Amino acid sequence: MSRTRNYNVDTLDTQKRFFDALDALAQLEKLNGGISGFCELHGIDKRHLYTQKREPNRGYFEVGWLVPLVKFYKVSSNWLLTGRGKMFRESSKGSD
Repeated sequence: MSRTRNYNVDTLDTQKRFFDALDALAQLEKLNGGISGFCELHGIDKRHLYTQKREPNRGYFEVGWLVPLVKFYKVSSNWLLTGRGKMFRESSKGSD
């Protein structure tokens, strides 16, 4: 079981944007197999993901969870990390 952590506000904000983007992709039907499929495809324990979403200070959140959003789903890394700009990149390039 993971320990509770005292994440700083930047981490909590980034984590919230991660879940916002994941939910948006699910609603847009961009995730094959939904959120469970996303977890399986990218090696994320879905129990940890769902627990982290319910309890933001739980301690399961990993920076590596962000990578597939930027690399494969056109989520803006600038938006994901800073909250600035649009959620999705216009171009198909891997960076903002």
